[in-house]
Amino acid sequence: MMRTRPLKVALLGCGVVGSEVARIMTTHADDLTARIGAPVELAGVAVRRPDRVREGIDPALITTDATALVKRGDIDVIVEVIGGIEPARSLITTAFEHGASVVSANKALLAQDGAALHAVAEQHGKDLYYEAAVAGAIPLIRPVRESLAGDKINRVMGIVNGTTNFILDKMDSTGAGYQEALDEATALGYAEADPTADVEGFDAAAKAAILAGIAFHTRVRLDDVYREGMTEVTAADFASAKEMGCTIKLLAICERAADGASVTARVHPAMIPLSHPLASVRGAYNAVFVESDAAGQLMFYGPGAGGSPTASAVLGDLVAVCRNRLSGATGPGESAYAALPVSPMGDVVTRYHISLDVADKPGVLAQVATVFAEHGVSIDTVRQSGKDGEASLVVVTHRASDAALTGTVEALRKLDTVRGVASIMRVEGE
Repeated sequence: MMRTRPLKVALLGCGVVGSEVARIMTTHADDLTARIGAPVELAGVAVRRPDRVREGIDPALITTDATALVKRGDIDVIVEVIGGIEPARSLITTAFEHGASVVSANKALLAQDGAALHAVAEQHGKDLYYEAAVAGAIPLIRPVRESLAGDKINRVMGIVNGTTNFILDKMDSTGAGYQEALDEATALGYAEADPTADVEGFDAAAKAAILAGIAFHTRVRLDDVYREGMTEVTAADFASAKEMGCTIKLLAICERAADGASVTARVHPAMIPLSHPLASVRGAYNAVFVESDAAGQLMFYGPGAGGSPTASAVLGDLVAVCRNRLSGATGPGESAYAALPVSPMGDVVTRYHISLDVADKPGVLAQVATVFAEHGVSIDTVRQSGKDGEASLVVVTHRASDAALTGTVEALRKLDTVRGVASIMRVEGE
């Protein structure tokens, strides 16, 4: 039976994503009503600049007092798309305390304080949904949290930032340098004026923390995620990758240790074989590869950012939360029962591609090989080229720990015959 009294929704933020949420709520009102079982009404919109024209939104709904809006008491659902830590954290907490459930797209806040926010939501019997916080329109959190709830997830590896994927794809396909590719991404609107959060991996690290927590039923904070940006990736790195039948992606990798006793979460550039599904993800698209015991290998692919794609995920959460309000139930909350320790990056085991500038004379390769052996790092392949007394030596290892590789590189730098370490890159996806 359809309920006639509308569910009231308040919107915190009305930028690119918020304005799309408001537009879809209006243009798809009848469909949303049918899917939820009651009409939804936009009851207020909190903004910082009230004088800006917002097409399709009643000016009477606009307010600069977000705190008063979330305290109203008649709001059923708060949609938070302002981002950042504060005032978002205080506003969400206040919303729970005054009877509203929350839909958020705030990856930074959830990565830092997700556990505390879940606790407040549970205390007040309210929902906290955040599908849009990780991969835009791609349904990912709900499949991992609900569809795979009966399975054991061992690894989540993905491209979760469209800006960095666009840049690296452009470098790969055209031979452009990093700065040239970044300039094009900026001109096309894929990169912000200050791209630091994207290219230095902060954005992807927040998403990795959220994914790891859900996948492994363990609290993983942003500080637990190893982060390495992609600004040092060069055209020469792509040339080396191509010689190995690989390409380079900035990956978020969350995995369970082989013995199941710990987990790791990390973000860094990596070479992946062209045969891996993630290698074919082009442009500003995102994709996440999930490996589990029973389901095997799954890949989720689609646009990971932008107003309409992100709003799609927000509206999906809004429908679910509104249904829960009608039934008097709540959806899944935080699941952290496993409480596995998060291992440091030094414990991570993977393959490495190391490019060295060395003296072009007899015995150099033997010296380098000895250093690798002394640190317990097995060499898979070696490629050497050079002339006029200088040479390039490329070493690809078998799987080794990050700590062992770090020790190896420190020892290599002390050799008189090693002029420098040109690049070090992990090799994933094999």
